[in-house]
Amino acid sequence: MKRIGLISDTHGFLDDAVFRHFEQCDEIWHAGDFGNLELADKLAAFKPLRGVFGNIDGKDIRTVYPEHLRFKCEDVDVWMTHIGGYPDHYSPQVRNLIYKDPPKMFISGHSHILKVIYDKKIGTLHLNPGAAGKQGWHKIRSLLRFSISDEKIHTLEIIELGNR
Repeated sequence: MKRIGLISDTHGFLDDAVFRHFEQCDEIWHAGDFGNLELADKLAAFKPLRGVFGNIDGKDIRTVYPEHLRFKCEDVDVWMTHIGGYPDHYSPQVRNLIYKDPPKMFISGHSHILKVIYDKKIGTLHLNPGAAGKQGWHKIRSLLRFSISDEKIHTLEIIELGNR
């Protein structure tokens, strides 16, 4: 079993509460818009970090983190990208491939809107943790925490960090 902390859209701001909420996690996944490499390095020093770059991230982040990351966690096929959309509204850059070769879990950020949606058409769980940073139009900063055991995604929790 792996416990995962999912974060996105920090935009250079890292709330100290993230470390408390992710203390029992085995890995942290960041769905883009880190804001700076120092923030990514702080997370990576705390727990193993997987991440993708976002549209605001500069060359420093883009040389370390890819645009798309597809990997296995336990027996779950995971695809993470920053601008991915959501079921029935996938972005043009992922739409064809997600229908042709759907992952079991699809993670995106960008919208600053927390979403957990099961796409029945392709059997994919879509996760967007919302935004953990202070920049943007969201009102509440948020994270997700969940576990993966074999092929099962479970114990999903929404964590509110407070007002933007």
